[in-house]
Amino acid sequence: MTTMSTGTPAGIRADASLSVERDPRWERILRRDKTADGLFWYSVVTTGIYCRPSCPSRRPHAENACIHGTVDEARATGARPCQRCDPDGALAENAHNGRVTRACRMIEASEAPPTLDVLAKEAGLSPTYFQRVFRRITGLSPRQYGEACRAERLRDALRSAATVTEAIYASGYSSSSRFYEKADSLLGMKPAALRCGARAERLSFAIGQCSLGAILVASGERGIVAILMGDEPDMLARDLQDRFPNAALVGAEPDYEEHVAQVVGLIETPAVGLRLPLDIRGTAFQQRVWNALQAIPAGQTATYTEIAKAIGHPGSVRAVANACGANTLAVAIPCHRVVRRDGTLSGYRWGVACKKALLEREKGT
Repeated sequence: MTTMSTGTPAGIRADASLSVERDPRWERILRRDKTADGLFWYSVVTTGIYCRPSCPSRRPHAENACIHGTVDEARATGARPCQRCDPDGALAENAHNGRVTRACRMIEASEAPPTLDVLAKEAGLSPTYFQRVFRRITGLSPRQYGEACRAERLRDALRSAATVTEAIYASGYSSSSRFYEKADSLLGMKPAALRCGARAERLSFAIGQCSLGAILVASGERGIVAILMGDEPDMLARDLQDRFPNAALVGAEPDYEEHVAQVVGLIETPAVGLRLPLDIRGTAFQQRVWNALQAIPAGQTATYTEIAKAIGHPGSVRAVANACGANTLAVAIPCHRVVRRDGTLSGYRWGVACKKALLEREKGT
């Protein structure tokens, strides 16, 4: 990169400014997007420093900034690392992502979840520090991730095993009594009910209207299991029935209208939040993706690639997109905040126009 001096002609500075402002990464720098850390860096000609995108320092003028794809490119300008944001530390974060990815593969391949000490030793970190890094990257503790993997194996086993007990031991549980202590929280229902296709489950639902169209909200004993959006109320009801084919669907309950009103309020005014509990159901991988989505602040976006890196699966961009598509809790799990690498909108099961409207409301535009 050629460093611009204060004697650089105004026309050249204007061209450089226009180039930076057109770069989709510039917008992420302006909003101090933490999910962009480690993906690119920027240097400032007037101060001679380089920073992470999330640096809390005062933002430079576009004509004084250069964006770099690697930290080596930023260093090559002769700039020094910022003391406030420690841009070289992003390299350590990338190394942590690799350690956590290997730990996840180790947990997934083990019949019984490895201990924290074993995982930390394999990662070359202290148990306390490894636990903190693992939780920051995945949104779960190693134990929680192991339990989610084992519960996923159990769900599969319950559909094919001759008995519930056989499925419990086949999934790596050492005793049935220890499993039953956690069964409801792990599966969201009784094991026998899951084995029979969830026939015993009762779901209350109601359909309302918001400025974006029809909206359906459905809940079980533990909280909301589905928030569906669309143009036709009848289609939403059929969609719910397809998603929960063996559940007893109960509508037209007067008290349940308040649930719909709260969700409509979240859509119309995102700042109000949602005070209702969620019953989030999915595979271990899906839940990690959904946890990452919930960590994206309102008014901000992240790419599928960034979400894949954040959960320790940098090569699973397509799987991340599929997990977003499998989300049944529109708005509450904000898959509308995920965009393409170039910042354009696509891939929203409830329509790109709806996605655009939700993002504009969150940004206050």
